[in-house]
Amino acid sequence: MIKLPSGKTYLDPAYLLEKLELGPNMRVGSFGCGGEGFLTLQAAELVKPHGRVYAVDILKPNLSAVWSKAKLSGLDHIVRCVWSDLEIYGAAQKIKDESLVRGILTNVLHQSKKQKDILKECSRTLKKEGRLLVVEWKTAGLVFGPQENFLVDKERAIELASNVGLALMDEFKAGAYHYGLIFTKIS
Repeated sequence: MIKLPSGKTYLDPAYLLEKLELGPNMRVGSFGCGGEGFLTLQAAELVKPHGRVYAVDILKPNLSAVWSKAKLSGLDHIVRCVWSDLEIYGAAQKIKDESLVRGILTNVLHQSKKQKDILKECSRTLKKEGRLLVVEWKTAGLVFGPQENFLVDKERAIELASNVGLALMDEFKAGAYHYGLIFTKIS
């Protein structure tokens, strides 16, 4: 039986967050944080001592798991869990408009047919010139991962982001199976 990579074995949270240039006291949204919270918890470490990371997910068990890990790591004063549907503009009401300087959206777009709505909700929360990291599965040559018809190619992600006031700043290889994009909010 072939052992497939998972979690931190195919994405390096430290590398991704370095690309996003997180620093002390920043306010960050971790959109679609998932139950492991790899990026959420590492982001919380980077924004200490007075920063804030909003862990946003539609699944309450994911938020519960992230909150437990934050408490165990002594990051419960940094992490705030927000139960929300990213496909609905304004649904994450605990995050005010234009209140974040950074956002993280990893492996979320391929899970929805409302990708533009997700990007619009992320953009809503960012201050002007705030940055959004988008990481998605590559669309070619995968032997595992999401079904090909669900994947979002890089060009499509860039087009959708530009339609909601986000401009491409950087693109990079996010690992063997993913691409990474960093956008800045221009309007």
